[in-house]
Order: sequence, then structure tokens, then C-alpha cells
Amino acid sequence: MKKLVAAMSVAALLTGCGRPADITVNGVTKEYPTYGLFNERESKSNNVCYELSVGNVVWSIIGIENVVMPVYFIGFSLFNPVAAKSADGNCGIDS
Repeated sequence: MKKLVAAMSVAALLTGCGRPADITVNGVTKEYPTYGLFNERESKSNNVCYELSVGNVVWSIIGIENVVMPVYFIGFSLFNPVAAKSADGNCGIDS
């Protein structure tokens, strides 16, 4: 029974707080994935604004003893796509 509960807990934790988003850039709607330190070159778009996933940072700290959780969260799911960049290429409230 303990193994089942542990497996379900790990599966729930790995869902994390990172979330891909459907964003329209230049009239084309596309799903942009989260990215981290290991997959930045493949998954990050220059046309999209990203923000830090605080939930994934918290889960990385909580699971620091388990090497797999921080590697996954920081390496592959640290930043979430939030919106398309403005015409001048800036992000944020003043863009």
C-alpha cells in the first residue's frame, strides 16, 4: 500500500506547475511549451514572453533530496510562456 501511495504522490508531483500555453504570434496560434536550463535552445521562442514558474522552484526545493525532481523542474520546466511579445519586442505591462 505504501508503494502505491508513493507512486501516486510522485506522479502528482511530476505534473508540477509548468503549463504550456496556446499563444497567437503573427496571426498563427501555436502551443508553446515550458522550457528550462537544459532545453532552452530547443523550446524557447524569441516571439514569446516567459515568466518563472514559482511552483516548480518550490517543488525543486522540497524535492532536493530526490535528485530527479530538481533536475526535471529546473532543467525542463522552469519558465512558462505567458504572452506574445509586443511589436517593439518587449514584455510586461509597459510594452
